[in-house]
Amino acid sequence: MLYSEPDEDEEEELDAQAMAAAAAAEHAAEAASRISSDIEEEDEASDDTERDDSVDVPPAPRRNQRLPAVLERGAASTAPPKPFRQRCLPVSYNVADYTLTRSLSLSRHESLHVSAEYSTRHMLTSGMFRELPVSLIPPPPQPQQPNADPTAARRNSIVDKWLSSSKIIMGTKCNRIKVYDSKTCSILDIPRLCPPVPELSPTVNPHGVYAIEINPSRTLLATVTQGGRNVAVYRLPDLAPFYYGHKSHTDGILDLCWLDDNFLVSGGMDRRMALWRIDDYDHRTVFLDSLDDDRPELEVPPLQAIAPLRIKKCFGADKVRGIIFNQRNNEIVALSTNAYLHIWSPERFYQKMSRKLPHAMENVCLTQMKDSSLYAVGSKSHFTLLDPRTLHYVKKVSARINGCSVKSLSFHHDILTVGTAVGAILFYDMRAGKYMESTMNRRVVWSSSLSLYTGFVHLEEAAMEMPNIDYSPTVYTHCYDQSGTRLFAAGGPLSVTVRGHYAAIWR
Repeated sequence: MLYSEPDEDEEEELDAQAMAAAAAAEHAAEAASRISSDIEEEDEASDDTERDDSVDVPPAPRRNQRLPAVLERGAASTAPPKPFRQRCLPVSYNVADYTLTRSLSLSRHESLHVSAEYSTRHMLTSGMFRELPVSLIPPPPQPQQPNADPTAARRNSIVDKWLSSSKIIMGTKCNRIKVYDSKTCSILDIPRLCPPVPELSPTVNPHGVYAIEINPSRTLLATVTQGGRNVAVYRLPDLAPFYYGHKSHTDGILDLCWLDDNFLVSGGMDRRMALWRIDDYDHRTVFLDSLDDDRPELEVPPLQAIAPLRIKKCFGADKVRGIIFNQRNNEIVALSTNAYLHIWSPERFYQKMSRKLPHAMENVCLTQMKDSSLYAVGSKSHFTLLDPRTLHYVKKVSARINGCSVKSLSFHHDILTVGTAVGAILFYDMRAGKYMESTMNRRVVWSSSLSLYTGFVHLEEAAMEMPNIDYSPTVYTHCYDQSGTRLFAAGGPLSVTVRGHYAAIWR
């Protein structure tokens, strides 16, 4: 039988019946209380008559004498009746009804909430994401300024983070850090920190900015220095230089991870991991990047150089490519390029164990779920889901596109976003255990994915490098904003000999 909305007369009749039932229950409760008080009085009278043997009184009823069933039901149903909406009307799980109820301040009557990834899931399955290209090529130099480096900002973007709802910070292979403002469509270069004296091995070329991390309280931002072998810390939100690290790595840093607001772990190409402590001091000295001659000198607050608390070699590792911190198990997890996971203790900073991964080629990205209940490792044409308790794989999933490599991974609640090397972004549903499917056409089912445009690249170089093959950018990094309705993806050519970059906001 289908549900039909009651009219006003029926609703008034139901309310009248409910009020009559409540009144009857009150009368029954009063009658029960009167009977119990009469029984107590008769018990007292019987006690008095027992002392006087000359008076013959009939026996009084017992204390535990059972009341009539009608009176018992009336005494138990003294609670006020529920409103008509809760008694007769069903609860609506429609988003429009939920929004209307919340706007009318009626949400206190219904304890409902929208799932955190609902908006992202709806936009993906409905094909609502649209691509907004972002150009990182600087404008032509002014007549009074010297010519800029022709390769500047034309290399791949390999790391990015959302600073706010409109600003994105990213690092490039040309050793630059840039901030893009989506409201004004402007790009700002961040001053790089360099050592006060030349380092011991100046022949090592800068290898780019591979790591940018923000601490949990979002007050500090950690990245690498000009040479790429030490840690640089900036204040947020003004990005003022705060700390300069030294005496740590002998080769480039590939990843950083905050343990809390004050402790930071770095891993690099020299097979070593360093533990840093970031404190708040009052006196600091600063050193600006001397290579940035195309922009005026910037005034920055004083800054102090710090050394790591401990630095140790990661045994069994080739290069430390990724680092995450599991708060549930209280352990540091490091990924090496020779297909090993290494577990470290954060208290004593020592290596506890290592585990071999099922896929041995191109293990370049490591991530975990928000509750640290699952790890994901990207490799060539696969990504592997691992159990943090045993480090055994739970599931091995193919990248679904032939010949593509997994270059970036990120969890957004129950959605795993996969950045590939063939110009596509895939989405894996953790609850369903399969790739997300589009709901736009019910007759034909296809997976929800985002196809990227070519970006800004020298097509002549790409044609010489890959003849008879259509160029497609590689997604080296991607991240969601706080609402989950915007996705920033960046990357560029897979070959190191081809200049170019890709950056776009999907919204």
